[in-house]
Amino acid sequence: MKKRINIRMSGLGGQGVVTSAHLMAMAASHEGKFAISNPFFGAEKRMAPAESYVRIGEEKIFDRGELVFPHVVMIYHPQVITMGKSYTMPFYSGIKDGGLVIINDDIELLTEEERSDLAKKNVTVYYVPATKIALEIAGTELATNMGMLGALAGLTHAVTMDGLDKALQDRFGKKYVASGGTATLDEAIKKKFAKKEMLLQKNLETIRRTFDEAEAFGTRNPAFAVNVS
Repeated sequence: MKKRINIRMSGLGGQGVVTSAHLMAMAASHEGKFAISNPFFGAEKRMAPAESYVRIGEEKIFDRGELVFPHVVMIYHPQVITMGKSYTMPFYSGIKDGGLVIINDDIELLTEEERSDLAKKNVTVYYVPATKIALEIAGTELATNMGMLGALAGLTHAVTMDGLDKALQDRFGKKYVASGGTATLDEAIKKKFAKKEMLLQKNLETIRRTFDEAEAFGTRNPAFAVNVS
């Protein structure tokens, strides 16, 4: 069977979880892979739970909808864990053995029981302060999703920096018509920068920063590898 990676992204409304999934799938497509992304959210408002799912593989993908058994779980906001703001509970439900959890924070958020559950499944937990890095580099927390994408790519190599660069060019480098809350978020991001070129540059710098740090983590931990099938 050809390898495939399934990614579940959990966050809150306004964090760009839907955009992240779309960019990841676009990057994979640019690299000749097959990919499908699906958003899942209720009432369109900020700070309400939002999830997106990305499937990437070397063969055509036909299944859609909720991703029950992910290889990777991404947590975009601490409240997904600390306050249970998630459509999937516990947040790591269904994660495969040898999987990966990426959390946007720089402090320990998991309980002893949660750490024990994940350890039994040989799941790696990786913390990345994506919001802090977004503020530092791009000057806005709206680039948090870029930091999360960089960490994901650096750890899994599901897509390359070149693929992400091309996806960003497609998404923000020309007129793009999106739907609902995603279009609103795109415009909010663009208003933070005087020019589209600056938007692209800052987003890519944010991705590069977390990509490099995550890749270095993988190098320092040679036993780490996401178990995909």
